[in-house]
Amino acid sequence: MKLSHPSFVVSLPSKLTKASTSTRTDVLSQRRRCHQYQPRRWSAVTTRVDAPKTDSQSSGNAVDDTLWDADDSRMSKIVCTIGPKTCDVESIIQLAETGMDIVRLNMSHGTHEWHGKVIDNVREVNSRGRFNLGILLDTKGPEVRSGDLRSPLNVKRGDKFVWTIRKDTESFDDNTVDVSYDDFVTDVHVGDTLLVDGGMCSFLVTEVTKTDVVSECIDGGTLTSRRHLNVRGKSASLPAITDKDWEDISFGLERNVDFYALSFVKHEDDVLRLKEYLRENGSLALVLSKIESADAVKRLPQILEASDGAMVARGDLGAEIPIEDVPLVQADIVNINRRLRRPTIVATHMLESMITYPTPTRAEVADITEAVRQGADATMLSGETANGSFPIKALTVMATVAESVISQDSALSGNELFSPIARNRDDGVVRDAREDMAHGAATLASRLNVAAIIVFTRLGNYAKLVASTRPRVPIIALTPDADLVRRLTLFWGIKPFQLEFSSDPEETITKAIDFLLEKGLTSSGDNVVITSDLLGKGSDSTVETIQVRRVR
Repeated sequence: MKLSHPSFVVSLPSKLTKASTSTRTDVLSQRRRCHQYQPRRWSAVTTRVDAPKTDSQSSGNAVDDTLWDADDSRMSKIVCTIGPKTCDVESIIQLAETGMDIVRLNMSHGTHEWHGKVIDNVREVNSRGRFNLGILLDTKGPEVRSGDLRSPLNVKRGDKFVWTIRKDTESFDDNTVDVSYDDFVTDVHVGDTLLVDGGMCSFLVTEVTKTDVVSECIDGGTLTSRRHLNVRGKSASLPAITDKDWEDISFGLERNVDFYALSFVKHEDDVLRLKEYLRENGSLALVLSKIESADAVKRLPQILEASDGAMVARGDLGAEIPIEDVPLVQADIVNINRRLRRPTIVATHMLESMITYPTPTRAEVADITEAVRQGADATMLSGETANGSFPIKALTVMATVAESVISQDSALSGNELFSPIARNRDDGVVRDAREDMAHGAATLASRLNVAAIIVFTRLGNYAKLVASTRPRVPIIALTPDADLVRRLTLFWGIKPFQLEFSSDPEETITKAIDFLLEKGLTSSGDNVVITSDLLGKGSDSTVETIQVRRVR
């Protein structure tokens, strides 16, 4: 069936027949035999040959107007922490060109003035039209840290060391250091294991007084000033949101950041408190719970239900729970969030060796692969891009590995969707009525091997539903809301752009196709799936629709 249109044709391809199942089986068999199948790739275009060069271009007469890497079939997103080595405009552009989707501001370091300059630089990059980078503000949280040592101290197994809440630091001997948290002596008990920086050194608590925690070194190393302290299996009895966190959150409100990562969440009430504060102040930013404490693991379903998403902060998590449990908790978080249709970021130590070395360990590559296979929406780089020696190489490795996982799965898997989850109607999760339509659009796109799924959305909910099904083609989410564009950058497979809608659905679709053609995101002869729940005639009319259109 075909319908004429001035610029393209609506068509229902002949693959949707009774013979489609056997045809698909034959195709998949051929893919497995040759092992050379690659999913549909974006084709780059070069436009405006007479336009002036941008800062990121060093030579040539043409300006590259592609909005993302033309050869990138990666569907999972990448969060990069910005530090002194990567905070300027040119470095941010280079990271974005290499694969960065979201900029992370680590509020444990730097001043508001410094972070404000980074935000200005990100906004400058976005204003040039090639990228829509989101900004994530990561709160410091209630960290417990040691004080200043006179000089780095080498400790070995059996050495005595004292952690104190006393303030007369001038009277301390070389094996005594103060702690930033006055209730430290209350939270810690004899027999506890104290970890420095997640286990770089460890100590067994042998005595606790009103002011001191006396310990014996178990695993030696070099102690330096202001180190992060954890007690194995315990969380500090500090509020999840500190006074400094509230100051940083207010700063984020002023600068209109897109995401907040709430550190050391212990209870769902911590999340709800922050969300209420943001809404009262007119912010629709998403709140992501950082799961990094033993207390959070105990209330995992409730915390994730209250959150807009989560970050698996495996460093501190591995210090508070048995390290062998960390991969299991990671899988639980990803699975629960996928059922809730909410994003997960897998973070910490993903390419830790590349802070120092130009190539990753094979185990690190396997770690990224497993996170993507689980269906995590994003993976994150911390010190690798903040202060590492090889930030671009580290990002290239992460992007390449994530792309390879998707490409190989598309070639070898018999599933129409990537890493599909069981659609259990009796699991107690309240479901959006549009879920079946989103699933239908995704499976249809995979069966027809279309160029993309185009979603029109005002609030982002329907685009998120489509992303949650994990289709094998990019999801182009079009919305008139510029802030929503940046918030959608976190979700699996979504390429968001701003586009004003018309009251006439055909006019809106025509405008969208023209936009994609102009930017080189589709070309004549491509099939696209168009789906929406708002393409009705008039502002109060909505029509839930799935269409297959051929670009002419």
